[in-house]
Amino acid sequence: MPRFLRLTLVVIGLMAACATARPASAGDDLYRAKTIVTGQGEENRLIGFKACLDAVLVRVSGDQRLPKKPAMAALRDKAGSFVAEFRYRDRMEGIPIHDEQGTHDRPHDLDCLYKPAVIDPVLASLGSKPWLAERPRLAIFLATERGARRFALAADDEHGAPMRESFLNAADPLAMLIAFPEASLLSESGLTDKALHETDMAALDKAAKQAGADQALAGSIVWSDGELGWIADWRLATGGKTYSWQVRGVSFDEAFRVAMRGAAQVLSGNGQPE
Repeated sequence: MPRFLRLTLVVIGLMAACATARPASAGDDLYRAKTIVTGQGEENRLIGFKACLDAVLVRVSGDQRLPKKPAMAALRDKAGSFVAEFRYRDRMEGIPIHDEQGTHDRPHDLDCLYKPAVIDPVLASLGSKPWLAERPRLAIFLATERGARRFALAADDEHGAPMRESFLNAADPLAMLIAFPEASLLSESGLTDKALHETDMAALDKAAKQAGADQALAGSIVWSDGELGWIADWRLATGGKTYSWQVRGVSFDEAFRVAMRGAAQVLSGNGQPE
């Protein structure tokens, strides 16, 4: 084999090895965030940059406490300076402009890309750091109760589709991976909506592996007329400790966002969810 070809193959092999060893969550996709803005005007873009800065710092670190830190006010004032690239996507793409509506009135996704060399020092200034380890896939074990209607959320249950979609939407901004157990697994394991409240996390973590995940995120949501929303309780175990957190009087979309933010907080090593 010619010497040049041998060297080329060695270089390719080293590049492939590095790509394989690199944690999946440490890729460029981790350092990006998206928000919805109205049109592409500068005023709305600056508002979007602020929202994306909050989002990317939480996405990269897993620490949901960062947006509440006093130092964030000054960082938001120069949020645009941290953005490496941005692009828009018209959320009404394919729908003709009608009446007096202009493109400045249409909702757009603002997608911001950042560089680790810029964001990592910002995290350090806030007393945080990147969470670059490969993120575990969580199996969602959820008991739902609204009046007389009770069920455990399953991957193949048709009436649970809106909740599954909402959970996936909650996981994506945090670069988290989730899965849902099939109804047959829940049935065979005796994990009814009532049993889920009483099952310890060790047993749920074992069931999570059967569902193709790494560990379990367990929860319950109960509708409350008094709270004008759902009461959601969440549990996750790691490092020999079980963490619990709650939110009250919210939509199920927000309940699932709280679930995923709390899970990221725990798994990234940032402690008890708020």
